[in-house]
Amino acid sequence: MISVIIIITLGILMIIAGIVALHLKNLLAAIITAGVISLLASVIYLILGSPDVAMTEASIGSGLTTIIFLYALNKVRKEKKDD
Repeated sequence: MISVIIIITLGILMIIAGIVALHLKNLLAAIITAGVISLLASVIYLILGSPDVAMTEASIGSGLTTIIFLYALNKVRKEKKDD
């Protein structure tokens, strides 16, 4: 019963974080918020008893994707400064 409450709470937090990420004007904050959504999903997978999927989601979904987005944002900002 407690795990159901935790999963529902994390799901609601994911929805709220998604809405916040859509409305943020700051791209850096939106990228970090998207990473948090993926991290919350990995916690849900772990609670549901799927540690392999949770590790994959945490490493690729939350970690690697966030780093790639931050790298792309940095490149775009550098290109914008050079023009």
